[in-house]
Amino acid sequence: MAKQGKVLNFIAWLTGVLVSLSVGFAMIDGILALPTWLGGVTLAMIVGWIVVITTVVSAVMAILQK
Repeated sequence: MAKQGKVLNFIAWLTGVLVSLSVGFAMIDGILALPTWLGGVTLAMIVGWIVVITTVVSAVMAILQK
């Protein structure tokens, strides 16, 4: 029973990482953008890089912690 919970937790974690990276790269590429009054494509690109970098760092830290 405990093993099943660990597998589900891993799947949820992996899904979160993949979604974060997908959204981050979409913002970097200009596919996803913010409205002009919020900074537009330029701010979206900066935020995209922040999302990608923090996701990679947190994934590495989670793997090394195990």
